[in-house]
Amino acid sequence: MLKKLKSLFIVPDESSEVESKESPKVEKANKGRVQKQPPVQNKAAMPKPDGGKADPKFVDVLLKAIEANNLEGFDYLEFKQSLQNLSSVDMDEKTRYQSAFAMAKTMGATPSKLVNSAQHYINILKKEEAKFGQALQNRKQKQVQDVKQGLVQKEKLIADKQKRIEQLQKEIEADKKSLEADRAKINQSVAKMEATKQGFVNAYNGVLGQIQSDIEKMNTYIS
Repeated sequence: MLKKLKSLFIVPDESSEVESKESPKVEKANKGRVQKQPPVQNKAAMPKPDGGKADPKFVDVLLKAIEANNLEGFDYLEFKQSLQNLSSVDMDEKTRYQSAFAMAKTMGATPSKLVNSAQHYINILKKEEAKFGQALQNRKQKQVQDVKQGLVQKEKLIADKQKRIEQLQKEIEADKKSLEADRAKINQSVAKMEATKQGFVNAYNGVLGQIQSDIEKMNTYIS
């Protein structure tokens, strides 16, 4: 089931392939033009929010949560599968949505049921976001706060020992090295936490964006 969900939400960017398959006639007609043509957009690809690529690990976490909370019967996920099955058919987007819905109606689906089920999966994603935020906060508390408390103590020791520079010079230098090591540890921990957070956010926004986009299109085309 997880592999099936990935096929619904994770679609490689094929814009470069589309451009490379441009017909010789079009290529010849474009040859010599100064004005650049806009790049081909791959509407089926997962949205790419600013900040980098979605972390596959978190994509799996989100899709597993959706899988674990899959509603019975024909819902948004089955409708999205129908849309994907029609993606190879030569038709515009509106016709594709309406064709998929025509089949969905035979399974008892209605526009409101499809939108409500899509919203159900958004709620699942939001719960995962909250769980991730809490776990990240706990991890920061454990890995960063303890080190910060140690920094305060060491800075006081350094200040005291500086009053006796000559006799305690070696000890001061050792404490300074320890202080810098702790600061580097904090920086590394914070950077790692931010990278982890960004990976989740990209995965979350990618899946969330597709569902929200489909809701807008269902409201537009099949309501």
